[in-house]
Amino acid sequence: MKYSANSVWVSKDQYDAVVIGAGHAGCEAALACARLGLKTIVFTVSVDSIALMPCNPNIGGTSKGHLVREIDALGGEMGKVIDRSFIQSKMLNKSKGPAVHSLRAQADKALYSRTMRRVLEGQENLDVKQAEVIRIMTENNKVTGVQISSGGIYHCQAVILCTGTYLKARCIYGDVSNYTGPNGLQAANYLTDSLEEMEIMMYRFKTGTPARIDRNTVDFSKMEEQFGDERIVPFSFATNPDDVQIDQVSCWLTYTNEKTHEIIRGNLDRSPLFSGMIEGTGPRYCPSIEDKVVKFADKERHQVFIEPEGIETNEMYIGGMSSSLPEDVQYDMYRTVPGLENVKIVRNAYAIEYDCIDARQLKPSLEFRNIEGMFSAGQFNGSSGYEEAAAQGLIAGINAARKIYGKDPIILDRSEAYIGVLIDDLVTKESHEPYRMMTSRAEYRLLLRQDNADQRLTEKGYEIGLISEERYERLKLKIELIEKEVKRLEHVTVGTGEKIQKLLESYGSTRLLSGITITELIRRPELSYEKLKEIDPDRPEFPPELSEEVSEQVNISIKYEGYIKRQKKQVEQFKKLENKKIPENIDYDAIKSLRIEALQKLKEYRPVSIGQASRISGVSPADISVLLVYLETATISSKDK
Repeated sequence: MKYSANSVWVSKDQYDAVVIGAGHAGCEAALACARLGLKTIVFTVSVDSIALMPCNPNIGGTSKGHLVREIDALGGEMGKVIDRSFIQSKMLNKSKGPAVHSLRAQADKALYSRTMRRVLEGQENLDVKQAEVIRIMTENNKVTGVQISSGGIYHCQAVILCTGTYLKARCIYGDVSNYTGPNGLQAANYLTDSLEEMEIMMYRFKTGTPARIDRNTVDFSKMEEQFGDERIVPFSFATNPDDVQIDQVSCWLTYTNEKTHEIIRGNLDRSPLFSGMIEGTGPRYCPSIEDKVVKFADKERHQVFIEPEGIETNEMYIGGMSSSLPEDVQYDMYRTVPGLENVKIVRNAYAIEYDCIDARQLKPSLEFRNIEGMFSAGQFNGSSGYEEAAAQGLIAGINAARKIYGKDPIILDRSEAYIGVLIDDLVTKESHEPYRMMTSRAEYRLLLRQDNADQRLTEKGYEIGLISEERYERLKLKIELIEKEVKRLEHVTVGTGEKIQKLLESYGSTRLLSGITITELIRRPELSYEKLKEIDPDRPEFPPELSEEVSEQVNISIKYEGYIKRQKKQVEQFKKLENKKIPENIDYDAIKSLRIEALQKLKEYRPVSIGQASRISGVSPADISVLLVYLETATISSKDK
């Protein structure tokens, strides 16, 4: 679709960076650029859609909570905003090991959006502009600016594409097809053509959302009430835990049944998902209810979560029942669920199709390989989820700034962060569906816990320029306290006195036959650092703002010491391949023993290291061996010269 503006004019305002889109990726990208000193402008089709949550009303969750903590540790904003706008918070997977503990918070959607908007509007060096960008301007394959629908041209040195699900968006349910973005907002219909002219490879993906219902028509007596945690843990390491202890709102759990499934099966011919009306590929790990019923035909029921959209609205979200079935079928289907027999729908469920890219066209810095100064992040890169988007936005913003300043990009590897896993997967692996982060994707997840994200990444955030001196000093004090306490406990021995024996018995732990260190006791599964507090008279008092964090890290460091050491050795092997860099100007055609498929893939994706090359689909271990021999021979030859 071509767009022809009536007149062309050039903005008198000068900008270093332009961010296209103000969703979760765009907000983080724009804030990072502005905070690093770039004069930045962020364009959005509607200022009312800043940090919009068009789907589920929550931040975090399994593996996604890790991303939010990492964003915060690097100096991003998402964790701080959800800490100021949540209505329920829960640490998931607490019955399992710390590697999979993950924080999840129900958000007041309107408040979250307003809070983030205030942050953007108050940020120095950042302008917010409601306008549709229709064209990326380049010269000699280098970004020079953008053009908006009014004809205005904004010159810049870097562009970050964070278009979310808005490019040529189409919302569908039944035979209804509306060419709009999420929540009926304006779609962005013209930018795709500009990108295709630049030879950017595009995909058509699809996602969906359930109906929103009227709280007054829900019978909660037929559902299981779901409470938040008694002691709330904030997302941001900079948030005082005492400031987030609020009265929480409940969520509710119910289930589909055979009658629900019969209605769905009886109307599959009217589902655009099965009729062929929907062209885009949907997320495998977040299927619609009709997809679930077909693919898991043996399941007698599926979980349905009824979640509030906010404090000042009666709208509730039906988690687990996204759909693109016709409106009349939606009513019939939802009303078979216990507690929803008389439910009224405020907003219909729908599927949404949109244009996005094959992210393998990007460097690990999230800059396009063939367009200098053009970066991209979020669902436009073929991912799904608010958290995945925000993580990419932050990295794209940081690297756009570093590009302009002539600095090397920040690239997190798979052993450093979930963000590293996310971006590495996107830029190296072929994906035919929206990518979703999961703990199983992280090989070193025992080291990449959500509780130690600050220890892993805050120093890097400080070096980048997004973490304050005060916050960095606080981290250094925390690390010092943890290390001292772990070392001290190795030399604290307790005997077989009656007080100690009674304490052990109270936790179902075996009585002592001789003296033992507290470190050894903490390693018992049923015991912990906190539980042994009363038999350690010399235990130090930590600063109040660090007490819980230090105690948690001391416990984990001791209890999982063996596993952590083993995984660190694995990381050392991984790093050897990651640190084996491949020259940018390497001539793959000169490597005669490479298989044809590997040769094609290596020439196309130009990996930066042996490690990255090994993860490209179509490059085998044998090809990696050939590549290593070639690089070693080339190194020896260059030394001889």
